[in-house]
Amino acid sequence: MYQLFCDSNCELWHTTVKELNLNLIRMPYIMNDEEKFYDMGESHDFKGFFEAMRAGAAPKTAALNEYAYTEYFEPILARGEDIYYITFSHQMSGTFNAMKNVIAQLKEKYPDREIRYKDSKLISLGSGFITYYGALKYKNGATMDELDAYLDELIEHTATYFVVNDLTYLYRGGRVSGVSKVVGNLLGIKPILYFNEEGKILNIEKAKGMKKALSRLLDYMKQKGSELDKYKVYVLHADCEEEGRKFVENMKAQFGELDVELQPVGPVIGSHCGPGTIGLIFHAKEK
Repeated sequence: MYQLFCDSNCELWHTTVKELNLNLIRMPYIMNDEEKFYDMGESHDFKGFFEAMRAGAAPKTAALNEYAYTEYFEPILARGEDIYYITFSHQMSGTFNAMKNVIAQLKEKYPDREIRYKDSKLISLGSGFITYYGALKYKNGATMDELDAYLDELIEHTATYFVVNDLTYLYRGGRVSGVSKVVGNLLGIKPILYFNEEGKILNIEKAKGMKKALSRLLDYMKQKGSELDKYKVYVLHADCEEEGRKFVENMKAQFGELDVELQPVGPVIGSHCGPGTIGLIFHAKEK
């Protein structure tokens, strides 16, 4: 028997995490010198967080240490169960170095137990999409090998796109230059970003204005979408719910009554993308 783990950077809503009986690893962020851990929306003040960013606050994210991973994993192993952990993209954080060290130590201490992890090569609800459908397979009795095979296939067919409203936050994270930030913001340039096969964020194109950028997201969904009637579509908003709702309405006008979930961006992801960001996740012919 094994236990299924996820982390808060998959951003599944707290009720969904509980319904699926997932073991949650909470990822940290620091706001005004106070370390906090995201609880998947259960008690978080999203509006207050993003209003603080608009006012100049610069939250930071941090990696978990080895002690934290040990605290999550060892109780499961000690009671005779194995672990399968669906992670966010390893390209996005150094936290997995600590995780791998802990796994090596715990395997020596519990040689009969197995610890596996699967890099979703995505973040936010892209990783959440993988985790959600992986958890359904898990609940239906999939073995670790069966879950491995299923997730490997699903990862190759999960598309994640997002548009940031203000280049300032990507600049802080080192993803655009100072000149690009200033010029882009003045001209209303909105970069459209996506995750490649390695789990890295890349700029696929730039659009003039948010309206055009969001229209392009739907174009990508039209070009690449696959089995949209069988899978959820996730839309994320960073304190721009009205824009998110209009985006969903436009989507349904084009694609019909899909199973769409609109959800706020959490503080860890929000620290990097900033307020006004819109994200789109769907099942695709190719990633």
